[in-house]
Amino acid sequence: MERVNELKEKGNQALNAEKYQEAIEAYTEAILLDDKNHVLFSNRSAAYAKAGKFSEALEDAEKTIALNPTWAKGYSRKGAAAAGLHDYKKAFEAYNEGLKCDPKNAILLQGRQEITNVVLQFMQQQGGPMPMDIDPPRSQRFPSSSVPKPQEKKAAKPAEPNLNEMSEEERQKYLGKKEKEAGNAAYKKKDFDNALSHYTKAMEYDPTDITFYNNIAAVYFERKQYDECIKMCEKGIEIGRENRADFKLIGKAFARIGNSYRKMEDYQQAKVYYEKAMSEHRTPEVKTSLSEVESKIKELERKAYIDPVKAEEEKERGNDLYKKGDYSTAIKHYSEAIKRNPDDPKLYSNRAACYTKLAAFDLGLKDCEMCINLDDKFIKGYIRKGKILQGMQKTSQAMTAYQKALELDPSNAEALEGYRQCSLNFHRNPQEVLKNAMNDPEVQQILKDPAMRLILEQMQNDPNAVKEHLQNPAIANKIMKLMESGIIQIH
Repeated sequence: MERVNELKEKGNQALNAEKYQEAIEAYTEAILLDDKNHVLFSNRSAAYAKAGKFSEALEDAEKTIALNPTWAKGYSRKGAAAAGLHDYKKAFEAYNEGLKCDPKNAILLQGRQEITNVVLQFMQQQGGPMPMDIDPPRSQRFPSSSVPKPQEKKAAKPAEPNLNEMSEEERQKYLGKKEKEAGNAAYKKKDFDNALSHYTKAMEYDPTDITFYNNIAAVYFERKQYDECIKMCEKGIEIGRENRADFKLIGKAFARIGNSYRKMEDYQQAKVYYEKAMSEHRTPEVKTSLSEVESKIKELERKAYIDPVKAEEEKERGNDLYKKGDYSTAIKHYSEAIKRNPDDPKLYSNRAACYTKLAAFDLGLKDCEMCINLDDKFIKGYIRKGKILQGMQKTSQAMTAYQKALELDPSNAEALEGYRQCSLNFHRNPQEVLKNAMNDPEVQQILKDPAMRLILEQMQNDPNAVKEHLQNPAIANKIMKLMESGIIQIH
């Protein structure tokens, strides 16, 4: 199961970094090892959805539900995948099924509301083009099985209103609406010049309607005129505030500004405007965009921080402190060096050595694994791993690590000695271990030390005391000697 968790974590990291295919491959490998783990299918469903592979996402979501029918997230995955396939009936049913398991689940409630809004809007349009003020990122169609065709029951076409019977304000709003509809038709055909002309006329008829500004901004966005798009959105937000427009329309304008900045690769500004959009109206799309931008910012900051020269300086400081026995401070410098040059396996190896000295075996083992992943020919990584596993009393695993090192260099003295010690441990009994240890002058001196005897007694009565004593380099070295000789064990 340890390998499964490693692969799952690898998939999660790839998903956050927008490396969707890499995430899918990691989750798939984990599923081959544990095909009853519903979380793995759920995560792979999310990765498929991000990659636009909604059929595969739906299949994994259904597998998730089959494995754990009471887990609400499985239904939210199914709803999202079905919505991606434009099967809104199935999406709606999935959200409803999930709410039976968790009636207060915010994601399910929001997903159902989103689907309801889309269906209602479609019905209002009577099968016509999707209006611009919904502004989906891609064309949304209803499959025949999801929504009855409006042709099944044709309504009589309403008579055109008499403009002469309208007030001036009503006439202007009516004409603005007609121009918007003409603009929507042109926009749907990607005839952006005509769409812009109609939307501009609509705005001239009724300059108080934020929808017209949003639609003009959408045209600018499609034409990659991002600066013009931002200006029009800002004007629309100002008009919307003045006329108490629906907060959803204001939120949409903020989101489009965020999209524009994202296209311009100004991720900090994109983040600002996605957050503003979320404060007006929280939608899954904006939430996802915000999360992706935040991940991008972190990745760029990480890359900008990389400096191999400074990494080398930090490594040297860590080396000096290691030689002095100040392992905790050495770890801080090695950690800084890793941030400055995360692809250097030697840095992880050095930090693993410090963790070993402090008996932080789990952290040391993790660094060894990272070291080996970066360079599978780096012998020191396998040797450090072997020593840590010996300290953890995992002799067979330690032997495997030493064997890997010996495959790379059959004459390596450290690997040969480590392998030899592991072999001996398999054949020694506790009485022999104690006898051999007591014949070691260094062990005898340690055990005769009254202070060390008191410390060992404290460790026996209070296992947590070892952490405190390991902060002292001199005591830590003595404890390590006793561990290596088999006198004590730390689990």
